[in-house]
Amino acid sequence: MNDLDATSPAPQGAPSVRKNFPDGFIWGSATSSFQIEGATGEDGRAPSIWDTFCAEPGRILDGSNGDMACDHYNRFKEDVALIKSLGFDAYRFSIAWPRVIPTGTGAVNEAGLNFYEQLVDELLANDITPLPTLYHWDLPQVLEDAGGWVNRDTALAFADYAAVVVERLGDRVQTWTTLNEPFVSANHGYVTGEHAPGHTSMAEGFAASHHLLLAHGLAGRRIRELAPDARLAIVINFTPIEPATTSNADVVAAYHQNNLENRWYADPIAGLGYPIDTARYHRWEQDEVRPGDMETIAIPIDLLGINFYTRSIVQAEGDYELPEGTPQNTMGWEIHPPSLGELLRGLHERYDFPSMLITENGAPMPDRIRKDGRIEDDDRLDYIRQHLAQVHGAIEAGCPIEGYLVWSLFDNFEWAWGYGPRFGIVEVDFETQERTPKKSAEWFSATADANGFDLPDPTRWAPTED
Repeated sequence: MNDLDATSPAPQGAPSVRKNFPDGFIWGSATSSFQIEGATGEDGRAPSIWDTFCAEPGRILDGSNGDMACDHYNRFKEDVALIKSLGFDAYRFSIAWPRVIPTGTGAVNEAGLNFYEQLVDELLANDITPLPTLYHWDLPQVLEDAGGWVNRDTALAFADYAAVVVERLGDRVQTWTTLNEPFVSANHGYVTGEHAPGHTSMAEGFAASHHLLLAHGLAGRRIRELAPDARLAIVINFTPIEPATTSNADVVAAYHQNNLENRWYADPIAGLGYPIDTARYHRWEQDEVRPGDMETIAIPIDLLGINFYTRSIVQAEGDYELPEGTPQNTMGWEIHPPSLGELLRGLHERYDFPSMLITENGAPMPDRIRKDGRIEDDDRLDYIRQHLAQVHGAIEAGCPIEGYLVWSLFDNFEWAWGYGPRFGIVEVDFETQERTPKKSAEWFSATADANGFDLPDPTRWAPTED
């Protein structure tokens, strides 16, 4: 279905450089359960914190919810066929805890677990590697009613839930990811209130962050016991931080923000503990940390999943505003590919995890141009291409990066933003549920097939001397 050739040269007269990836490099896409599944009231699924959050007036920008989303629950075979047609090696998805154990603990909902078993089997039948994530923010509401991630018992419940899923699917899944972006779960959910459950407490945020990490460690132990040959992974979002100026105030603010966003989770997983000076800076007493917790959290992982979208420029007073003309996506995030390359090299130098995988990278774009029934999203295509060039450079520098998963396969429910931002490389008509690959999907498919691409104007994002 590809009408774009990733091996074709750049336009005549334009300099280009060929970027070939190592043999076996993994190409794929990613989604999450609440963002695409729909069927929120079908087959025994119970409400999650996001169902509750969406029902609260003013929480979601367009007043929408995940009741239908992309209707993936009822269309998964069609969607797997689409992934197959694009030639992807792997598909990352998440499993909805309230669909598998509606009460958070205890009885298993067989219909819910059967859905994920059927999805995994369909992927394998089409030679697509399933990459499940056990938690992508949709906590059962019943557990939130008991304190959510502020309550230590939630971490214990998560380990039991993980064991249920791994017992069923462990013979077919080779890589298990525990959590997706625990920083967002703790910070956006319990500190800023912009995500479910919508709390605004720094103290709750710190408690949640520790219990999320504890959940990862406890679940990791269960995974090791039940599927000893499988790989253990966690996905962390990284946002490189830079101070707005060289003033002491801005430098200090950026330092602590960097610790919170980029080291708070990776450091403990690597056995380095929490950034102690930032804990003191925010007056977190670590009352939630019990003997043995940090050793549990530091269970060795086989794979670090890396989500990257943008960098952040921090100033001590007020929010930094990007200068006019700065490349941005439709959510106002700066487009700055070199930050990904710097991030990858820095992560490898600091932690030396066995392997890394780009588990999310992509951009919401206007998607206004259409030709022959297809969206001509050259801006998204260029975003992906420029970031792939940074991944390629990091591999050349010795970083053990095994693949790249674009976010997202589909236009979907984008959390507090609703259905406005379009991240998908595949367009979704939410009235008809018709899927239509965009130009970026066809380019990415051709690139995956060729295991490389030609980069026009390779000096565009080249570092410059101060």
